[in-house]
Parts: sequence; C-alpha cells; structure tokens
Amino acid sequence: MDPLLIALIIGVVTTVVLFSGVSVAVGLLLTATGFLLIFEGPRSLQSLPDLFYAELNSFALLSIRMFIIMGAAIASTRAGPDLYEALERWLTRVPGGLVVSNLGACALFAAMSGSSPATCAAIGKMGIPEMRSRGYPPEVAAGSIAAGGTLGILIPPSVTMIVYGIATETSIGRLFLAGVIPGLLLTVLFIGWAVFDTWRRGAASSVLTKVRYSWRERFEILPRVLPFIAIIVGVLVALYGGISTPSETAAVGALLCIFAAVIIYRMLDPLELWQVLRDSTRESVMILFIIAAAGVFSYMLSSLFVTQSIAHWIGALEVNRWVLMVLINVFLLVAGFFLPPVAVILMSAPILLPIIKTAGFDPYWFAVIVTINMEIGLITPPVGLNLYVINGIAPDISLQQVLWGSLPFVGCMILALVILCFFPGLVTWLPTAVMGSAL
Repeated sequence: MDPLLIALIIGVVTTVVLFSGVSVAVGLLLTATGFLLIFEGPRSLQSLPDLFYAELNSFALLSIRMFIIMGAAIASTRAGPDLYEALERWLTRVPGGLVVSNLGACALFAAMSGSSPATCAAIGKMGIPEMRSRGYPPEVAAGSIAAGGTLGILIPPSVTMIVYGIATETSIGRLFLAGVIPGLLLTVLFIGWAVFDTWRRGAASSVLTKVRYSWRERFEILPRVLPFIAIIVGVLVALYGGISTPSETAAVGALLCIFAAVIIYRMLDPLELWQVLRDSTRESVMILFIIAAAGVFSYMLSSLFVTQSIAHWIGALEVNRWVLMVLINVFLLVAGFFLPPVAVILMSAPILLPIIKTAGFDPYWFAVIVTINMEIGLITPPVGLNLYVINGIAPDISLQQVLWGSLPFVGCMILALVILCFFPGLVTWLPTAVMGSAL
C-alpha cells in the first residue's frame, strides 16, 4: 500500500481514537500497536517494550520533573497573589494599570511556574474579582488572565521547550534563550492591547481615581516575591553561565523553591509538602507517559515509511517556502485546538523538523513558532484548557464571555507570528549572542 495512503488512514484513525475519550498516551500506543500488527505482523511488537523504555532512558528528562516541582512549590504558596498585589501597587497609577498588573503578574508567575493552568489559577483568583470590583467588564478581566497564562509555555524555563528539545534533539539552553524576546514581545503586545481597550471602554480613568498606595505599602510586599524571582534569575545564570546542565540547574532550583516556600510562606505542614510532590509526580508521569508513547508512535510511522514519504512529498512540492510555512502553521493551529501542546509537539516535530530544515528555516525559530501556535490552542475551543480554568475560578462569567475576552489576544499572538516571520533575528539573536552559532 502507498505510504501516503497509509499516512491518511493513520491520521483518521488517530483522530478518532483520541476523540474517543482515552488519554493521549494510551491512544497513541493503541494506534501504533494496531498498525504495526496489521502491516508488519505480531513479530513487530517484540521491540515495543524496549522502544518504550528507551524513550524514557534519558538524563535530560529529569529536568522536566524538576521544573514541574519548581512550579508546584511556587503554586502551592501565595506567591502568585503576592506577585499580583506587588505589581498592582506599583502600576496602579498607569492607565489600565490593573490589567497591566495582571498581565505582568502572569508573565512573571509563568516564568516561575512554567505552567499555563497554574498561572491562570494563581493570578486569576485575585485578579478577576479585583478587576470586576473596579469596573472592568467581565470579559476583559477573564480574557486577560486566560491569555496571560499562555505565556507559561514560552517564557523560560518552559516544560514545553524541554519536550521540543528532547523530541528534536536540539539544545534546551538555546531553546530557553530563543523564547525570551518573543515572550517579552507577546507580553508587550498583550499590555498594549489591554491599555488601549480599557482606555477605549473608559474603565481606566475610573480606576485612577479610586486607589492610591503609599511608598511604604509598595515596598513592604517586595520581600515576599523577590526571592522567587531571584531563584529564577539564578537558575538562568547557572544554566547559561556554564555552571551546570539543565537537569542539574532544575534540581537546584526545585530545592531552592521548596526552601523558599518553607521559609517565606511557612509551609511547615508535611502534608503540604506531600501535596506538592504528589501533584508534581502526577503531572510528570503524565508527560513522560506521553513522551514514551509518542516515541513508539514515531517508530511506527518511520517503520511504515510514513514520515519519509510525507517529507519527500512536501519537499517535492514546488511552492514558496513561506507558503509551506503558512500551511504548517494552519496544521499546528488545528492540532492545537484539539490536543495538548506536549502531544502535538511529540507527534509532529519528528515529521516537520526535516521539512523546515530543508526549506531553510532555523529549528530554534521554528520552536518558538510552534509554541505560539500551542498558546493559541490554550485559549480557543474545543479544548482551550485555560478557558475552562478561568470558568472554574469565576463560574458566573460564562465560557462565551471568557472566549470573547480572549480573542483579541489571539490576534496579538497572530501578529507576533507575523513579526517573527519578518524579523527572525528576534528569536535567533540572543541564543547566538550567548552561546555562539549553532552550526
């Protein structure tokens, strides 16, 4: 049978299986096992346990577990609300300052936790009621937090970037650096829209007249948030200063975050520490299970010559490389609507990376493009995880209102994609400046 026809059948079957309600990892394993059994017979299944284990037999995977512990430790404290309150006190006199404070808190907390849902939950619990109490429309309050939470998978340290690095065998350190300027760009675009929108609605002027903070009130909250920011800065300095590997850096960062949570927020109850370890273990196992299953799925595609045939077919198309990139972006957007970022990256990266390299695109630039597409998926239905997190925090705000409030930020993300296509140096300059050429 023609490999391209097999690819079409695999695509349809995989979609049906994943929409049946089974977990992503189980769905990938079932699909891979079934097609190997059909096309290569029972003997092809003998190597699957070894393949599954081999995908997990990597020291680099330890960094995923450690960065998740970092995020869980921070999320278990009041660091998110305190960070939000600190920014609110310093930015309250800025037009639209409360929305800016929320977005800034999302960006910083996302950098500390690396988790979009955790960012939405931590900042949204205080930010949404506060914005609504001061006259901001519910869709603005909810949409800004939902969009701000997506920054967690782009701003380093990012678990999504680690997964991309493992799937494509690219440098995790370079990927982290590649996400810095685009992350700042997205934050600036989000803030720019928020300020314009609140000014347009007339909400900003009413906020300016209601709240004032003294300099003493502004400074007294800083000791509760600066240590966590210092830990993140220290982690990045250790990583890019050549002091330690990503896994070692993540382990030290996780330990320091736990110490900070115990010392600053008095997390002395063993049950609280157990909850941090339990939640981080659950999330880590889920991600590692998907990684192992995706490895078996990729082996099936390669064994049936699906990956090679698709790459050859696309390479033979006589189309402009930017037309090709638009098609890839459409594919990523659609996939992100239905699947979590980790699953999309693990399933698509092995197929797309040879194609984008052949077309002359930088793999680190492409990592940022993929990640922004995944961010869009986090605030668009039918999956739209951040939408449901916000709806759970503020159930009186309908899902439709959250979605409408998020759509302008989707426009900001699409604008960021266009800007990065015209100015790829915004992604590649910092990794090259810090770590030298990748070639």
